[in-house]
Amino acid sequence: MKCPHCLESFFEEWKQPISVGNDKDGQWYLKHCYCADCKRIIIMLEVVRGGPVFPAPTIIPKSYMVWPKSIARAPLPEEVPEKFSTDYKEACLVLADSPKASGALSRRCLQRLLREVAKVKPSNLSNEIDEVMESLPSHLAESIDAVRNLGNFAAHPMKSTNTGEIIDVEPGEAEWLLDVLEGLFDFYFVQPATLKKKRQALDAKLKDAGKPEMK
Repeated sequence: MKCPHCLESFFEEWKQPISVGNDKDGQWYLKHCYCADCKRIIIMLEVVRGGPVFPAPTIIPKSYMVWPKSIARAPLPEEVPEKFSTDYKEACLVLADSPKASGALSRRCLQRLLREVAKVKPSNLSNEIDEVMESLPSHLAESIDAVRNLGNFAAHPMKSTNTGEIIDVEPGEAEWLLDVLEGLFDFYFVQPATLKKKRQALDAKLKDAGKPEMK
């Protein structure tokens, strides 16, 4: 698994779960392990029906991350405007508790980015993705196109037309949306800012050498 603290991958060794009681939802357990890299603790709450959770449940348990509260992600670069970073950060914060809410925030942020920065014609999200794909590098075009495949817009048109709705997400969809946003932030904000700084530095050297600036 990937450590939610430091993001390093490691083979988890869960300690024997501790039963904390049962109710109509099933038998509840707490389990924990330590990251082999950063040595920090990871705590999960699980509920299962039909049998003990250890060593193997008869039904796959439903898990909730207790600690850390949310999965760590690399900090956004300072070049990303606050109006986009706010939705992204909130989507990260609620990911563990509600992938549905995280996905809604990410889709809303994606649509706003496409309209305000990529300048696509306002439409539904699927059409907006179509319009922007030709202007993106191939790896980003493939990534954003996968948003539609994961989102299954044909079966769930609300994802395409009402991006802020809290609706079901497919496994991995909420995380993928965050990955796509990070890639687009880099393309639209970070890379242009980096190139601008390099050009300014080169122009300063040309000026010191008595030569004209780059056109």
